Amino acid sequence: MTMWHFISEKISDALDIEFVCDDIRHISGGDTHSCFKISNDKKRFFVKINSPDILPQFEAEIDGLLHLNKTELFFVPHPICSGIIEDKSYLVLEYISMQEGTKNDWFAFGQQLANMHQQWTSETCGWHINNFIGLTPQLNTPCQNWTEFFIEYRIRYLMKLLQKQGHSVADINDTCKCISSLLDGHNPVISLMHGDLWGGNVAFHKAQPVLFDPAIYYGDRETDIAMTELFGGFNTSFYKGYNTTYPLNDGYTLRKSIYQLYHILNHALLFGGHYLENAKAIIAQLRES
Repeated sequence: MTMWHFISEKISDALDIEFVCDDIRHISGGDTHSCFKISNDKKRFFVKINSPDILPQFEAEIDGLLHLNKTELFFVPHPICSGIIEDKSYLVLEYISMQEGTKNDWFAFGQQLANMHQQWTSETCGWHINNFIGLTPQLNTPCQNWTEFFIEYRIRYLMKLLQKQGHSVADINDTCKCISSLLDGHNPVISLMHGDLWGGNVAFHKAQPVLFDPAIYYGDRETDIAMTELFGGFNTSFYKGYNTTYPLNDGYTLRKSIYQLYHILNHALLFGGHYLENAKAIIAQLRES
């Protein structure tokens, strides 16, 4: 049985339909997985393929998508099925045709993200399972204190992983003490977040925002916004829509660099190169703050 025949059968079982793909098209643009659109004359699906050890990442992605969908604020691809066939893991999602957004679309998206941050809150940071930020495991151990959570399960954890790779961007304890001092007195509302909110994980469908590839957890909403500013790609109307609905708190400008450090450390871990120097520069800047 070929891989695509097997996956077609799993889709049929999951949806209680008869589906046999007769068109398989590779989709470029994925940094981590091989991606495909498979279809017949009635149905289309989006499929990710990778090595068997990636299945836990696919399962965590399903968990995040299902919870984002519960907010009823965005288009979120519905997970169909996942598993392992031969020497490959796979994830099948609903296929959503996506387009670029207008200024009005981006404004509305900002409002909807603000609504999620404002309405979906928790007394506890973290998540009910660990998941992934890119290919890196993301620890979501429940914690009552945001500063403690961010330092221990975001910054210290990644700096230790970098250390195991032979990279030292700064003294770990000194960096954590510095960040603890800078976050002192900051007690944010703990909000549900996408967790990996860069331009490649956002699109639009019929003027509605589409969110995918989440690294979901509860934490300081500012980390989502800081991520949007790290690599660009977000229309200025997005920030207007967000701030008209749920304005950012004083001090965000300083904390933005702290929260972006997490993603820079992750990129240094995954890709090395100039991200290592970027991490060193951000830490040095924070020490001077």
